[in-house]
Amino acid sequence: MISVKELRRTFGRIVAVDGISFDVAKGEVLGLLGPNGAGKSTAMKMIACFLKPDSGTASVCGYDIAKDPVSVKKSLGYLAENAPCYNEMTVGGLLNFICDARQIRGAKRKAALDRVVPMCSIESVYHQTVETLSKGYRRRVGLAGALIHDPDVLILDEPTDGLDPNQKHEVRKLINKMAAEKCIIISTHILEEVEAICSRTIIIARGKILVDSTPEKLKQKYNAGLNEVFRKITTTKKL
Repeated sequence: MISVKELRRTFGRIVAVDGISFDVAKGEVLGLLGPNGAGKSTAMKMIACFLKPDSGTASVCGYDIAKDPVSVKKSLGYLAENAPCYNEMTVGGLLNFICDARQIRGAKRKAALDRVVPMCSIESVYHQTVETLSKGYRRRVGLAGALIHDPDVLILDEPTDGLDPNQKHEVRKLINKMAAEKCIIISTHILEEVEAICSRTIIIARGKILVDSTPEKLKQKYNAGLNEVFRKITTTKKL
């Protein structure tokens, strides 16, 4: 459902993403790992059509990110690292605004809201303005916005950032529940999260893919936990 071919993006002299290629199928949860500045968020923004690549391409559900970005955006839900929320809007107002943008109307809108509000556990703040919310609740509202049109593909950049342990557990349960029917890419620094929800792992550094494997295979190969595996790969592999 996602196919990435030789994607590259630079910012001046900085090479953020350096010709990466990978595919993600329905039923896979891919954990995109790497140190800060590795290129993870840039790669996700290109796949989600929020940033144009310098070269290479990608497709989502068969739609090319350069030739048909509108269809790509219709096919996916994207939770950015700093998901934009309008502070003066209530949570309900923001979600209805997203429904307007997604052209979800009438009975379909009611069904979408009835599904996603309890799914993300935001009933208690539905009538509050965004500016009054904690970081954790803002993150959950952002996730609700990404899920409201029930997309086949999800791209989630640090989905549990700012959540307390109980909230993290609930979001991980939600992702696991959705995994079989969707294609999901998650960027995270929490390696226990990778073990809990990811069926596959790509480790990226300086814009290049160093490893494409599964958490279990990596632990077996290096005879170590994921934290130690991550340190070994990102500090010793030559690029």
